[in-house]
Amino acid sequence: MAARSKARKRALDLLFEAEQRKVNALELLRERLASPVTEAPLNEYTVTLVEGVVDHWRDIDEAISTYAHGWTLDRMPAVDRAILRLGAYEVLYASDVPEPVAISEAVALATELSTDDSPKFVNGVLGRLLEVKPTLL
Repeated sequence: MAARSKARKRALDLLFEAEQRKVNALELLRERLASPVTEAPLNEYTVTLVEGVVDHWRDIDEAISTYAHGWTLDRMPAVDRAILRLGAYEVLYASDVPEPVAISEAVALATELSTDDSPKFVNGVLGRLLEVKPTLL
């Protein structure tokens, strides 16, 4: 697995864990930076992703809610919410990542970690965000 793919997976793990534990994702990130729970320290890109998602949380959630037709954030599986937040951050705000790569990586995470229907759902929502990106920013 490529370094950025691993960084995305670890960012996803942190976002998911923070939501499940009902703690602030930045606080959890700081905790993990100070006291790592794995042998390898957090990748710099993992930190960038978590900080970016948190910095744009409201706008990301609003965009996902708007374009996930028929699905509220609360109704989505928690892992899909985290994947969509991460993917939306990369599609909308990460200028160093080609948008199709961001979508592909999010779909790969959904394929690996979520339901059979999740990859198609994630692809559809993020694809729509990419289409309307000029109107969102």
